[in-house]
Amino acid sequence: MSSEPAQPAGPDLRQGIPFSDLPDGGMLAGHVGGEPALLARRGEEIFAIGATCTHYSGSLTEGLMVGETVRCPWHHACFSLRTGLAVRAPALSPVSCWRVEHIRGTVYVRDKLEIVPRPPLTSPKLPGTVVIVGGGAAGNAAAETLRNEGYSGAITMVSADENGPYDRPNLSKGFLAGSAEADWIPLRPLEFYKEKKIDLRLTTRVASIDQAGRKLRLTGGSELTFDALLLATGAEPIRLNIPGSDLPHVHYLRTLADSGSLIAKVLKARRAVVIGASFIGLEVAASLRARGLEVDVVAPEAVPMERILGPDIGNFVRRIHTDHGVRFHLGTTAVSITERSVVLKNGETIEADLVVAGIGVRPLTSLAEEAGLTIDRGVVVDAYLETQAPGIFAAGDIARWPDPLTGETIRVEHFVVAERQGQTAARNILGAKERFDAVPFFWTEQYDLQIGYVGHAERWDKMEILGSLAARDCTINFYLGGRKLAVATLGRDLESLEAEAAFERVIAAAR
Repeated sequence: MSSEPAQPAGPDLRQGIPFSDLPDGGMLAGHVGGEPALLARRGEEIFAIGATCTHYSGSLTEGLMVGETVRCPWHHACFSLRTGLAVRAPALSPVSCWRVEHIRGTVYVRDKLEIVPRPPLTSPKLPGTVVIVGGGAAGNAAAETLRNEGYSGAITMVSADENGPYDRPNLSKGFLAGSAEADWIPLRPLEFYKEKKIDLRLTTRVASIDQAGRKLRLTGGSELTFDALLLATGAEPIRLNIPGSDLPHVHYLRTLADSGSLIAKVLKARRAVVIGASFIGLEVAASLRARGLEVDVVAPEAVPMERILGPDIGNFVRRIHTDHGVRFHLGTTAVSITERSVVLKNGETIEADLVVAGIGVRPLTSLAEEAGLTIDRGVVVDAYLETQAPGIFAAGDIARWPDPLTGETIRVEHFVVAERQGQTAARNILGAKERFDAVPFFWTEQYDLQIGYVGHAERWDKMEILGSLAARDCTINFYLGGRKLAVATLGRDLESLEAEAAFERVIAAAR
């Protein structure tokens, strides 16, 4: 997927188009002064906004209109047709918005509208200070949302990372493969946080939380007080525990620093072993092949990703990797690592001068647990992402919340979910009482294959494939007890958006 802006197409909307050319619910691609624009009709109203998603530059004209919003077909970012604002992650920045005139059956796009910041909130019930622990997807989205909503109080974001918030999904995809530039990775320049008066404290860790005293103690001994607290501490890679797992050529991929260190080794390596056939493991394998390395993948399962996507898709993905020269060693595990090889439980020895482990992550919940918050395979929160302690919220990889679609409490380790939870948690910190009922979404890219996944099916007893896997043109539905819980798509981005909207209607009807 290119990050280059789309070239202008269609009519110059300043010259006008017949109102009758745009049916109710229809969208039309055009341009305004050379800038790609989208004209959309909802009832008798016509809207004109920028046509290029501010996340990865997807074409919004190819997306889906839902109410007074339009959604990007690539990664489900959502924009207001009325204002151009990004109302739901992964896009964080708005698109352009123009004034529209309807004169005697012709629609004209006029001057560009300025984005007017919300006036500062003044309620005495607002927290005076908000502290966010974690500088990842959820923490960043929360801090930005607080400011976008008009909050003018103190915001401190405490991050153990040495880098400001960045695009974590790209680390195992384009950035590792060498197709994404380094300046694509930060979500915002560091100056952004200064301008927004967000006190971003990097390489800073929290030692403990004092619920009663409403303060945090940092590892250096200093303290931070808070009126509202968001825990967004994320997750850490599960480490190998075998002889040789501490050798310097054994890598994990979680942070930007991890990715930089791995790329430095990749440039000198010849053969790599990837331990784990998870999404991240297979994305790493594809990226290393793009760099020209010989790659072997070792995993205990018989079929990659079978538990999540089923045997048909798992075998299909395996064949794509095999066609690109990856060798699989399935049904076995690594038992030791030397400077030049990996030894497997089945007796095989694989030559390797680089090892990447992708065997899963675990949520970083110790801080919350020591503070007395309820833990159940994550930090337990209610529908508003608040813990049992008033004023303390959790979001992202650590949060286990009641999912309105499945009726179960779930925890999801995906970037878009984390960002959307950060946005909802921020509004609830300000008193919105907004339920988190966004449908989970993630995507994977491996070579030229993209798979989108909407919903959440930890268990399923039936799957159906509509279309052709071989042609990379299909929809895969996952059911449990006759109820559809998730939809995966290949080559059908619009159907992925339609599935998301359909799940939202199910949730709304159940309220």
